[in-house]
Amino acid sequence: MSYEVFNVVRGLHILAVIAWMAGMLFLPRLYAYDVEQTGKAEPLRSEMQGLLRLWQRRLLKIIINPAMTAAWIFGVWMILVHAHGFGQGWGFILLPWMATKLIAVVILSGWHGFLAGELKRIHAGTSTRSGRFWRMTNEIPFLLAIVAVLSVTVEWTLG
Repeated sequence: MSYEVFNVVRGLHILAVIAWMAGMLFLPRLYAYDVEQTGKAEPLRSEMQGLLRLWQRRLLKIIINPAMTAAWIFGVWMILVHAHGFGQGWGFILLPWMATKLIAVVILSGWHGFLAGELKRIHAGTSTRSGRFWRMTNEIPFLLAIVAVLSVTVEWTLG
């Protein structure tokens, strides 16, 4: 594979990650707003919760899920190119910077799964999470992104 094609794949990976991150940063905020509707008077509460839940579902299904899938596809593609196309072999995955990035991506994917599961609980009325919880955890994706991006851009090593 040529470097030009690799750069296109890398660019698409970055764009997919941006979309994934945008959704992952916004969804917990929508959850916080939803939870905070509980004490409000009808019919405004039901109307607002209905709208928030529509946004939550659309954000997850139309933006977050496809963006995560694209980020993973392009990321795996780049790993395959590094291992085979650039002749680096599989050993580069064990380099500290790459291993750290992959761990951050796996944790971010787990958080994505938690948010998706929580959507079902919120819509079923069985969620026990507070607005404060959602505000406190809202920045988890960004912290993981900092770790992943700095690992790749610095390519730090041990010792």
